[in-house]
Parts: sequence; C-alpha cells; structure tokens
Amino acid sequence: MHGPFEHLVLEMAVIFGGASLLGTLFVWLKQPIILAYICLGMLVGPYGISIVVNDGHIDAISTMGIIFLMFLLGLHLHPRNLLRQLKQTALVTFICLSVTSVMIWAVLVLLFDFPQIEAVIAGLALAFSSTVLSLKLIPTTTLHHKRTGEVMISILLFEDILAILTILVLYSSNKSGAHIDALLLPLKTCVFVLGAWCFVRYVLLPLMTRFDIIPEYIFLVSLGWCLTAAQLAESFGLSHEIGAFIAGVSIATSPISLIIAEGLKPLREFFLILFFFSVGAQFDPILKGHLLLAILLTSAIVLITKPLLFKYLLKHLAGERNDNAGEMGLRLGQSSEFSLLLAYGALTAGRIHQETALLIEGAAILTFIVSTYLVVFRLPTPISPSKELRSD
Repeated sequence: MHGPFEHLVLEMAVIFGGASLLGTLFVWLKQPIILAYICLGMLVGPYGISIVVNDGHIDAISTMGIIFLMFLLGLHLHPRNLLRQLKQTALVTFICLSVTSVMIWAVLVLLFDFPQIEAVIAGLALAFSSTVLSLKLIPTTTLHHKRTGEVMISILLFEDILAILTILVLYSSNKSGAHIDALLLPLKTCVFVLGAWCFVRYVLLPLMTRFDIIPEYIFLVSLGWCLTAAQLAESFGLSHEIGAFIAGVSIATSPISLIIAEGLKPLREFFLILFFFSVGAQFDPILKGHLLLAILLTSAIVLITKPLLFKYLLKHLAGERNDNAGEMGLRLGQSSEFSLLLAYGALTAGRIHQETALLIEGAAILTFIVSTYLVVFRLPTPISPSKELRSD
C-alpha cells in the first residue's frame, strides 16, 4: 500500500473508532452525539494531540455532508405542507429570532467591538434552535406531547427555512465577484429551478416510477441527481449547496421523496460525522479572555432569553396554555446545529474571521450541553435519569 492511502486509512480509523468510543460516553451522559464528533476533533486534531493533521482532504470530504444535508432538507419541504404549518407560528418564530439576534449583536458590538456584519451573522447563527435536540427529547405517547411536537415542528421548520436561506446567501456571496453577478443571481436561480422541475417532472420521476421495485436503482438515480444538480449549479454560477437543495425540493412533491430520504440517511451521516469532526479540529480550545467572556455572555442570552420569549409569545400570540408554552420554550432554548454550518459557510465565504467562527461554535456547543441537562432533568424525555420523567 502507498503512503497516502495508509495515512487516509489511519485517519478514518481514528475518526470513526474514536467517535464510537466517545459517542458511547456522550450517550451515557445524556448528551447529543454530535458533541462527541466535535470533541474528538478537538482531541486528535492539530490543536490537540495532532494524530489527524488537517491537510485539506478531510474538509473536502466533509463538505459532501453539507451537500447531502441540503438535498435531504429539500426532500422534506413539500410546498403545500410547508404553507399550512407556517401559518401557525411564523410570527412567534420571527419575533423570537429577531429579538435574540439583536441582543447578541448589541452585546458583541457594544462590549467587544466586533465588526457590524460579523456581529449580525453571529446573532443570526446563534438565534436558531436545534431541531435534533428539540425533537429527540419529546415523548410521543401522550396527546399533550403530540401537540407540543406539532407546534415545535412548525417553529423549527420555519427556522430551518430561514437558516437554509442564510446559508445559501453566504455560500453564494463568494461566487459572485462583481455586482452584475449578484444582480443576476435571482434570475439564475429561477432558471435553474425551472430546469430542475422540468427534468424531474418529465424524465426522473417517470424513470423512478417504472423501476421502483429495485431499491438500488432508486438510490443510484437519486444520488446521481443530487450530485449532478450540485455540479450544474456550480457551473451555472450558483453553488453546490444551492444545487443540492433545489434538487431535493424538485422531488419533494412526489411520494417517493420519503423513500429517497430514508435511503440516503446513512450516507449523509457518514459525511456529517466528518464535517463535525473537522469543526472540532479547527476549534482552538485555548481561547483569549475576551473571546471566552463573549461566548459566556452570548450563551447566557440564548439560554435565558429564548425560553422566556417563546413562553410569552406562544401564550399570547398562539393561544397556548401557560404550562405548555413554558415547556416548549425550555425545549427550544438552545442554539442549533445550523449555527455550526453557518459559521463554516460564513468563514468559507470570507464574511467572518476565525475569531467570530470560534465564538459561534463555542457558544453553540455550550448551549447544547446546558439545554440538554435542563430538559433531561426537568421535563419528560426518553432519556431522563428519573423514572418519573422517563417517557417515550
């Protein structure tokens, strides 16, 4: 075997073997397994013991995880269901996001002299709630929690759309070198959407319908469509991520979209493990004093403001009971995995510096940890250590 191949196998063994061990520990500690991948990157990456030195190819492979994630998100966004759910909680979600973002922006600009645009991006990134944490900790056996889940899904869905739009704008910002390109971007997007819809409607779906008894064929065609659309979008002056997202949405109106989503989940998870590992590998845990203080203050804003805001808004604008509104507020009171994607996208696009990316990543990770403990030890969840609270 050649040296580079042996090196790659060693890195994969360290990443996935280490993720298995740390993942076991984090699950036992009732923590989201995403944190295990990030912590592993910090431990064995260039800022740790340097077993895996980031030379670029891990980043390149992990970017595939973002492409598959955007494709799968598009697959779940059926336009009709989307509009029906958003009517319920769009105003509540928008107000909470806006207030939280402005508070974080004000703290970063006034107290820590962050550049205006970087403070805006940090505020937006940290204002979103985690879909993974929020929904995985909801029991599904009682009517009360079914209602809780429905309301939270509509909130998280609206947040996901805004987060996706923000990510797409950030990824596009480094594709358009001139003002004329930026002005043409909406037109290019519309043309690409129309072309994708026509191809799916008249070519792809008829083929899938004819040969849907062969699972391997459905997997192959959907994977080929995702990656081809991503590359075509890049050639068209958009980005890989925009192409993958549009490719997913173009299939979302078909019942086969759910089958495709299930089939691609393992592949997405493989690449996302590498993505979150690379996030941890780029995170320098030896933070400067002012940056550590900024992380603590922004985390406190998220952990305190969001639960209170959601409780008040859900009670007075959405008509929820006081106790139910308070429970949903606590369950939604953290930052999102999208915070890490936003930080990565903004850094890649040159919109923020490394220090701001570290701030977003550090604050998001801290809110993951604190929020999980608050929910697990105070509310019914499938992983509560108390028998009285454990419910699934």
